[in-house]
Amino acid sequence: MLMTRSQKTKAFNICLTIFAGLAALMFLMPTILTIANSFMTSSEISANYGAMFQNMTNDSKVFISDNVNLKFLPDKVTVAQYKAVLLKSPDYLLKFWNSVILTVPITLFQVIVAVLASYGFSRYQGKIKSIIFFSYIILMLMPYQVTLVPNFLVADKFGLLNTRWAVILPGIFSPFSIFLLTKVMRRIPVSYVEAAKLDGATEMQILLRIYVPLCKGALASIAMLVFIDYWNMVEQPLVLMKDSQTHPLSVFLSQINSGDIGLAFAVGVVYMVPTILMFLYGEDYLVEGITYSGGIKG
Repeated sequence: MLMTRSQKTKAFNICLTIFAGLAALMFLMPTILTIANSFMTSSEISANYGAMFQNMTNDSKVFISDNVNLKFLPDKVTVAQYKAVLLKSPDYLLKFWNSVILTVPITLFQVIVAVLASYGFSRYQGKIKSIIFFSYIILMLMPYQVTLVPNFLVADKFGLLNTRWAVILPGIFSPFSIFLLTKVMRRIPVSYVEAAKLDGATEMQILLRIYVPLCKGALASIAMLVFIDYWNMVEQPLVLMKDSQTHPLSVFLSQINSGDIGLAFAVGVVYMVPTILMFLYGEDYLVEGITYSGGIKG
C-alpha cells in the first residue's frame, strides 16, 4: 500500500524527531554522567571506572580488559565530594574565583568596546574604516594559538606578563563581538537616526536610546558566547601567567584526575554551574540574537 504525501511527511517528521532526540541524549550524556558520578562514593567510582583511570595515569598505553560501567544512578548518594570542594579545600574555590575575576571583566568591557566600535563602523562609512573592519575579520579568523606569541611579546614589553592584565586586556579588545555587532547595527534603518536627529538627539543619545535597545538580543547573545568562551580558556593563562595560584579553574581541572576521581567530578559540576545557569536564564535572548540577527520587528 502506497503512502500518501501527508503520511510520508508525518513519518519523516517522526524519524527526524527520534534522530534529534538520540542526538540530544548523546550530547547530554557526558554532563549527566558527570553530575551522577559526583554523588557516588569513591569506592563505587573506582569499581566502575577504576581500570580506565588507572590506564590514564600510566605512561605506557595498556589495553583495558575490564568493562567500564556507565551508571546514571549511584548505589549510595553522598555529598562528601562537594563538602571537600566547597568547605575543606580552599584551592578549588580560589581557582573558581580566579575564573570569575578573569571572565567577568573581559565579558563586560568587551561588550562595551563592541558597542562603541560597532556604532562607529555602522554609522560612518569610508575606505579607511572598511580596511580596519576587514582587518577585524582577519583577526577573528585566527585561532588563539596564532595570536598568543604576539600577545606574549606585547605583555612582556609593557611589563604585564605574569599578571591578570595580560589575559584581560587582549580579551577586552577581541574582534569577535565587534564584527558580529557591526553586522547587526547595520540593519537598523537610517530613518530611525534621521528622525532622532530632527528631534535634536546627540550621537550618544542615538546610541543609547535607539541602537542599544534594538540590539538587546544580540548583546545578550554576545555576552553569553564571550563568557562561555573565556570561562573555558586554557592556553592564555598557561602561557601568559606562570603563577599557578592565579590560574583559573579550567586549567586546574586537568590536574586533579590523578587524585580523588570523585572530587574531580564534583569540581566539574561546580565548574559547569555558571554556564548552565546563564544558558537557562538567557536562552530566549540567545536564540533571538542568533536567529533574528538584530532585525527590526514590524
